[in-house]
Amino acid sequence: MADTTINMNAVWYKGAKGDGRISSENLKTQIAIPVLKGGSGEGAEPQQLLMSSAVACYTMTLSYMLDRSQLPVSGFFMDTEGTVSKGEQLSINHHPHIVLSAEATAEQVRAAEALILQAEEKCHVGQLLIKAGVPVGTAGKVSIDNGEDATSNFIEAHGLDW
Repeated sequence: MADTTINMNAVWYKGAKGDGRISSENLKTQIAIPVLKGGSGEGAEPQQLLMSSAVACYTMTLSYMLDRSQLPVSGFFMDTEGTVSKGEQLSINHHPHIVLSAEATAEQVRAAEALILQAEEKCHVGQLLIKAGVPVGTAGKVSIDNGEDATSNFIEAHGLDW
């Protein structure tokens, strides 16, 4: 694989109580030092950014694998929980939920369940974090579409409709 260069730009305003911005192709976000560390808290903090990389990688990896497997997916959404223990140790746990169409077979459900775990092994960011000593785990769920729009309900409940 050829080397890839990713360019990012950052700016910071007004000392520790201020905030900053990071931008890159397809990414723009506000950053800030957490309130508990003396900052304004008015932006993403480093651990949130690190977790967002793990979430994005896992989500894209599993989505790709589901697409390639041609399973009858009618929805896919995920919660991820990060825990910072004393000593600043971060752990990350993904909770993906795949909704298969009403016509899905038991074999397709088992295949989707297997992909949930395989995606963790294939996610490059997650594997880098594991090598760095960050525990990353996955406990997923596969369900059959029951006529409710579970994905839209998730989007609305979590404010992802922007």
